[in-house]
Amino acid sequence: METNTKYTLENRRYVIIGAVVILVLVFIIRLFYLQVVENDYKAWADSNAFLKKTLYPSRGMIYDRNGKLLVYNQPAYDVMLIMREVQPFDTLDFCNILSITKEQFVKRIADIKNRKLNPGYSSYVPQVFMNHLSAQECGVLQEKLYKFPGFYIQNRTIRQYEYPHAAHLLGSIGEVNRKDIEKDEYYVQGDNSGRSGVERSYEKVLRGEKGVEILLRDVHGRIKGKYNEGHSDVAPVSGKNLTLAIDMDLQAYGEKLMRNKVGSIVMIEPETGEVLCLVSSPNYDPGLLVGRQRGKNHKMLAENPEKPLIDRSITGFYPPGSTFKPTQGLIFLQEGVITTETMYTCAHGYTFRGGKPACHGHPSPLSLIPALATSCNSFFCWGLHDMLDSRRRYPTVQAAFDVWKNHLVSMGYGYELGIDLPGEKRGYIPNSKVYDKVYKGRWNSSTVISIAIGQGEISATPLQICNLAATIANRGYFITPHVVKEVQDTPLDTLYTRKRYPTIESKYYDIVAEGMRNAVLGGTCWRAAIPGIEVCGKTGTAENPHGKDHSAFMGFAPYKNPKVAICVYVQNGGFGAAFGVPIGKLMMELYLKGEIAPEDKMLEEQISNTVVTSENIYSLVDRGL
Repeated sequence: METNTKYTLENRRYVIIGAVVILVLVFIIRLFYLQVVENDYKAWADSNAFLKKTLYPSRGMIYDRNGKLLVYNQPAYDVMLIMREVQPFDTLDFCNILSITKEQFVKRIADIKNRKLNPGYSSYVPQVFMNHLSAQECGVLQEKLYKFPGFYIQNRTIRQYEYPHAAHLLGSIGEVNRKDIEKDEYYVQGDNSGRSGVERSYEKVLRGEKGVEILLRDVHGRIKGKYNEGHSDVAPVSGKNLTLAIDMDLQAYGEKLMRNKVGSIVMIEPETGEVLCLVSSPNYDPGLLVGRQRGKNHKMLAENPEKPLIDRSITGFYPPGSTFKPTQGLIFLQEGVITTETMYTCAHGYTFRGGKPACHGHPSPLSLIPALATSCNSFFCWGLHDMLDSRRRYPTVQAAFDVWKNHLVSMGYGYELGIDLPGEKRGYIPNSKVYDKVYKGRWNSSTVISIAIGQGEISATPLQICNLAATIANRGYFITPHVVKEVQDTPLDTLYTRKRYPTIESKYYDIVAEGMRNAVLGGTCWRAAIPGIEVCGKTGTAENPHGKDHSAFMGFAPYKNPKVAICVYVQNGGFGAAFGVPIGKLMMELYLKGEIAPEDKMLEEQISNTVVTSENIYSLVDRGL
């Protein structure tokens, strides 16, 4: 009996000790949660004694290559609130001052409290109720702010655009969303960040670093002055300024020429890879996406059937047409399929397939240089035939085709080039597996012959086509195209300073460049000639199964020591010589000479006043408008 009693007491002791240990652990865990994990109590304690106001930095300004100020900041004001300090007030009066409805007020309060939309929400921490008040709206609210406890005004800036051009390139800023906040702790609900263009790709450079001002409160919550005489405040650090490679005068001129047309103009300085202009048409005034009207205007642009929000210069999927032929000449030379003396026949088309693809009249037979000058379809079809179907060089058509594709990839086709803008598309160059899947492994050059002239499955962006022109201009290398020339006090990424060499030997580029020079001297690009400047070019008439053909032009100038490369692409513009060539001529003339010659003013007026649609092409001048 005594033994059982001793055993029972021993068990009770262990139970009591265990209970005490568990209780202590519970207190420790709860204390850790309150002090480390849960910040509401700390926020409550702080908010009783302090008001921490975020000081927003000035966003970096943006200049063009000639020092013209393009984007700067102007004052704006946000209405802030601390939810726990809000007391009953005249909601209708408040809504009238801000020109909102009571329903909008109720929804905004609900959104602020919604932790899914506003991660990290705390009723003790300042929240943005409404942003981008004008100075006038702010003044009216300021006079009555004492009636609305818990609300205060926060100084901020918004973007201002000096010119109504280059909207796709410059981009816009807008309010951050939940994913932005979760991805980057810098942001809180109500903050803004770059949403497109340079504003997005250089967001971390432009935004700067926030500061904080700590104000003391009394027991009634009234502000009594700065805590620690301001010594604990942290000053904001302004964002860094950007200097773009863009020439805004050239950009504006390109947008004028592309008025009432769909397409793009891209110009690159070959030696540096700097993008001189990046026109996407139709375009819009970047000022539309600033302030409280941003959402409304964005919706209007998004619903426009012409899709002005699309940046066609880097996302347009276009058949390159005959602008693709220089790549074929380079590949055939590199692989030994042809030499400069190799001649192919042309009987108004590719005779191996009964005259298809068709071709226009010109001397026959002919070699590579005159084939480029006259844009002979048959020549490049024969070249692809000899490369893919001859077993003297490659064991299979698949092996030959993959060699062909790899050369194109090295020239910048089929994948993103890496321009410093968001949203660039890769275009499309198929590989042999694509055709194996479609044709069960039984195919040859005749099956895919249209790719020899930039048709069929081939697609490219205007940026990629212009980059090819820059590569030929440099006789065998390119630097990744980039729109930012300089970041304040920061070196550029080495991607935008180092040379990239395709798999084609330099000597073959001289041959292709000569063919493009002859195209201007007496071939399909004769309208691109500029007195005193040796222009090189290549037309492109890209077949379009959905309507009129597309008009394209690719070129560079001068022939020796080139200063500019260009691509022009006009959807439904017809022959390459109709719009691509004259627009390319005018753009190069303005850039290289600084002005348009008097004898070209009529051409300028005709181009800028012509409307091009998928159904027709007509001139506003002809209609008397």
